[in-house]
Parts: sequence; structure tokens; C-alpha cells
Amino acid sequence: MSFRLRNNGPIWLGEFTALTEAGFSNGCSCRLHGTSSIVPDGFNLALHVGDEAELVNANRRQFAAALGVDAARVTTCAQVHGSKVVCVTEGLIGSGAVDFADTIADTDALITDLQNVPLLLFYADCVPVLLADTETGAVGLAHAGWRGSVEEIALKTVQMMCRHYGCNPEKMLAAIGPSIGSCCYEVDDKVLTAGAKYRECFTLKPNGKYQLDLWLMNRLQLEAAGLERGNIHCAATCTCDNRELFFSYRAELGKTGRMGVSICRR
Repeated sequence: MSFRLRNNGPIWLGEFTALTEAGFSNGCSCRLHGTSSIVPDGFNLALHVGDEAELVNANRRQFAAALGVDAARVTTCAQVHGSKVVCVTEGLIGSGAVDFADTIADTDALITDLQNVPLLLFYADCVPVLLADTETGAVGLAHAGWRGSVEEIALKTVQMMCRHYGCNPEKMLAAIGPSIGSCCYEVDDKVLTAGAKYRECFTLKPNGKYQLDLWLMNRLQLEAAGLERGNIHCAATCTCDNRELFFSYRAELGKTGRMGVSICRR
């Protein structure tokens, strides 16, 4: 498996070695050994969940240092469970790095071909999709909850990278980060109807509800976009089942922090 947890000083983070070996900085934060006013000892990286900005930014600086990237160039967006993809240009570098007020609005995926621009999105069960093109150096990062997944945000992000940067899907790497697994993700008919195109990702339960496999749904989109199956890596790590390591919105009834996931072209 390409995904591993590694220790960097007091903090732990997940890393996809396939991306690292190809020259792309990447990391998925854990919940431990941070400073937070909402989660004791929590390594919360999100500014939009009621935490103190000073504490969040201290965590962000520590995360950036662990990844070897410049915290001032970190670029983020305000996620809305949609499928909008934004190209990060020079003028957008550093958006949301320290202040939520200047983050990129109403967006759930970022792409760029610029060097040393760490893209950073936030998660607590939703699926992180990391993308990297080994030929052009372009990178992408998507936030795929069930709404974004049924709206095919992973597919759209690949298509945008191809359109704007001339990426070849056959030369791209993808990684599906820690997120809620089908083992813990029960949904109703509303979600089944919205995701009818991906019926194979739903398993009927005795109680009439469904287990939803978002990892499979996003993998199918990446394959449909033209990525080679062997170039799609999955952490296969459920945040809800491993809430001692990761924040889980579902397990903690919405009262929790957010993990950060980042990718950067060196």
C-alpha cells in the first residue's frame, strides 16, 4: 500500500509514498498533539469551525513545517459540498492561509501548475482526492462528500487539469485519503436516488438503508477520466472507525475539528 503514517516531531501525518517518490509533497494530518479551543489537544487545521484563529494557525505552521512547505503560500477554499473547481494562479497564492475572510469562496477543488504552492483542504469524513501529473507537474485536490461525489467532482477535477494544463490522464497519479468507509456510512433513499448512476456503490442493509462506498465511487470516476487503475492509490482508512487518530463528523455528531490534506508541486 502506498499510504503510510509517519511521525514528525510531536505530530503524526499520513503520506502517499507514490506521490512523494514522484516529487510531490503531500500529507494528511491526524487529530493528535495540537492546540485547540474546541477539541482538547486537537490538531484542528480549519478556521471555520469555531476554533481560535491563533491556535489554528499555529497548527497550520507546524503542519507546513512537517511537509517542508511555506505556510504563507498555502492556498485554501471555503468548501460548500459542491463541484466547483478553481485554478490557482499567482494572484490567488496564499488565499485563506491565515484568515478565513480571504479564502477562495464556494469551491470544493483546487488545481495549479505552479511550483511551491501547497493546496490545502479540510475534512472530517469526506473524501480527499489528491491528483498529480508526472509530466506537467500540475496538481489538484478535491473535497468529495456524498454530494460532491455524485456530482462527479473527482472526474471534473481531472478534466479541468487536462483542459488548463494539458495533462494526460494516463500519466496522472491519484490518491484517495482517509475518510469514512462503507463500514460506517449509512445513507437513505435520497442519497441513492442522487447517486443512481453509481448503483454498484450502494449495498442494501436489512433496515432498508444503504451502505455507501465513496472510495469506490471516486475510483470509478478517476478510471472514467482515463487514469490507469494501478495509478490510483487508496488509503483504505476509515475516519469514523479510527476516530482516535482522525476527526469524524459523523462519529462526533458534528462537534469536532478538521484534518488538513495538502499536495504541492516541488
